[in-house]
Amino acid sequence: MDKTIRVLVTGGAGYIGSHVVKALGQRGYSVLTIDNLSHGHKESVVYGELIILDLSDRESLDKIFHTFRPHAVMHFAAYIVVPESVKDPLKYYKNNFCNTLNLLDVCLKHKVKNFIFSSSAAVYGIPEKSPVSENAILAPINPYGRSKAMVENVLFDLAQAEDFKYISLRYFNVAGADSRGQLGQKRADATHLITLAVKTALGKRPHLEIYGTDYPTKDGTCIRDYIHVEDIAFAHLLALEYLIEKGQSDVFNCGYGHGYSVREVVEATKKVSGVDFKVIETHRREGDPPELVADTKKIKELMGWIPKYDDLNYIIKTALEWERKLS
Repeated sequence: MDKTIRVLVTGGAGYIGSHVVKALGQRGYSVLTIDNLSHGHKESVVYGELIILDLSDRESLDKIFHTFRPHAVMHFAAYIVVPESVKDPLKYYKNNFCNTLNLLDVCLKHKVKNFIFSSSAAVYGIPEKSPVSENAILAPINPYGRSKAMVENVLFDLAQAEDFKYISLRYFNVAGADSRGQLGQKRADATHLITLAVKTALGKRPHLEIYGTDYPTKDGTCIRDYIHVEDIAFAHLLALEYLIEKGQSDVFNCGYGHGYSVREVVEATKKVSGVDFKVIETHRREGDPPELVADTKKIKELMGWIPKYDDLNYIIKTALEWERKLS
C-alpha cells in the first residue's frame, strides 16, 4: 500500500489512539492528531503533528481537512466511563454522538470516504450467547453503549447513501501498555480492572474491589475478554488497508475469543507483581453482564488478523511496568 496516505486521527493523544498513531507512524503513514486533551496527553503523540481542538468546533475542523486533505479518518474521540454516562448522559450524547456527526459532515464535504470507528462491545449490552458474534442484536444498556450504537447506525446509513465506506471495530477489554514502555494508560480516573489491579499492587490504591461474586460463572465473578492494546493497534492498520484496498464497509469484534474471571485477573496480577494486595468483595454493579467474550472468527478470516500478545500475564506485566514508570 502507498504509505503516503494521510490519516487524520481524532482522540489520538488518548490511551488507544496514541498506540494507533505510533503504529501508523512506524508504518510510514502521514498522520495528524486532533485531541482536545480532556483526557489525552501531548507527550503521548509520538508521530506527526498534534492540533488541540474539540470536535464541536466545526469551522476549525473544516480548515484542518482543507489543509491536511486526509485519505482516511480514525475516530477515537469519545468519553468512555459507563457510570459517568449514566449520571451525565447529555455529556456523552453531545460528544460521542453529536460531535461525531460534525466530523462525518466535514468528511462528506471534503470527500473523505474512508472512516474507521472506535466502537465497543458495550453495543451488545447483555448478550444472550457468549462468545458474541458481530451479527448479534445490538441492545446497549447504558448511554455510553447507546452513543456508540447510534454512531454505528449513522455509519451504516451513510454508506448506503453516499460514496463513503467505514469499518467499525468493537473493542472488548483493552489492557496493557506499549511493549517498549513508551505509551500506556495515563488516566487518573481509569476504571479498567487490570489498571486498577496494578495500581493496587504498587500501593497507589489501598485495596481492589470485586463487584459481585454470585454470577453464574465458574467462580462467581464476571468473565471478560482482555486484549492487549498493541493487538488493537495492529487491527486498525489492517482495517485501513482492508478499507482502502477492498472498499467494503464492515464491522469487526476485537478480542481474543476467550475470557478470564475477575478473580483470575486478580490472582494473575498478584503473581506477576509478587504482591498479595488487599481485595474487598462487594455487591454487583448494575448492568454488568456475567460474561462478555468476542467471537473473533470474522476479523481473522477477512482481515488476516493474528494477535501477538494473547497472554494474560504479559498484558499485566506491560501494564505493571508502565504504571511503575508513572510513579
